[in-house]
Amino acid sequence: MKSYRVVFPESFKVQIEEFEVYEPGSGEVLVESEFTLISTGTELTALTGDFPKPSAWSNYIRYPFIPGYTCIGRIVDTGSDVAGFRIGDRVAATTPHAKHSIAKADNLVKVPERVKPEYACLHTIAAGVMNSVRLAHVSLGDAVVVVGLGLLGQMAVLFSRLCGAYPVIAVDLSDRRLELAKRSGATATIKFVSYEDLESEVKRLTGDRMADIVFEVTGNPDVIPWAIKLAKNPLGRFIVLSSPRGSTIIDFHDEVNSPSRIVIGTHFGSQPLYETPYNPWTRRRNTELFFNLLEAGVIDVSHFITHTYPWRRVSDAYRMLLEDRTQALGVLLDFRY
Repeated sequence: MKSYRVVFPESFKVQIEEFEVYEPGSGEVLVESEFTLISTGTELTALTGDFPKPSAWSNYIRYPFIPGYTCIGRIVDTGSDVAGFRIGDRVAATTPHAKHSIAKADNLVKVPERVKPEYACLHTIAAGVMNSVRLAHVSLGDAVVVVGLGLLGQMAVLFSRLCGAYPVIAVDLSDRRLELAKRSGATATIKFVSYEDLESEVKRLTGDRMADIVFEVTGNPDVIPWAIKLAKNPLGRFIVLSSPRGSTIIDFHDEVNSPSRIVIGTHFGSQPLYETPYNPWTRRRNTELFFNLLEAGVIDVSHFITHTYPWRRVSDAYRMLLEDRTQALGVLLDFRY
């Protein structure tokens, strides 16, 4: 059958192209999208071509590039040997921005009917940030600083607060993002003007101890050398939750070795493929927990959805993000019509 998907044929160019969707094979299903979520960090990096070459970025982004990895849709067909799913099920998938996609049934998670599909469409980001918060070992009473309040940063605030962190200090340049961070659970917000002012305020808010844990969520490699200084000395934890675009120069003796700070990279890909007694928190388990928290009303993510575009207006969505991404958190493409 014929369907449609978003593609970047080259940098700064967005198109909708027709493509052939094959019938689902063994263990596969055909998903018809309801909503997909634009990953503003990854996808704008791909769209602009603003990444170092050679690098892991240039290995991943090759034009024509098919963006997107977060979808909520309905199963409309199944292949053989599919267990636990049937036609009509609403599922969370890691498929691109496309009207229809083939997905492996083992990679899907059912969405409870009482969970709004728009909120469920945050699942990939939520699972990844849960993984980051776990790797950071956020616990009751930890002082947490989150630098960068896009969607990932807002979720770092949300889940750190849920874990009992206090204070949770949110830092950004955008007044709007700072206001939204209060709804996410931030106990204090700081508009970044200078490192000296920021350091002074973090000291005040933490009783001169500085942060137990700092999440870097800007993607700007120039932020890392000063953000790491917000972590306490000794044994503060510095968490790279973003995917920085380029190299960082840092004095490892003065900022890592001497203060014995712990630096942890927490890419979404570090979620284990299979549950084990030592780490049961796969992407599936994290996604299921996210849906359970939504269904139970334990967390509120309504303020995370700032924009929804009909999928045929996808170029407008990317244009808006290129003009001023600080005004956006969750940007959805609506494939229902």
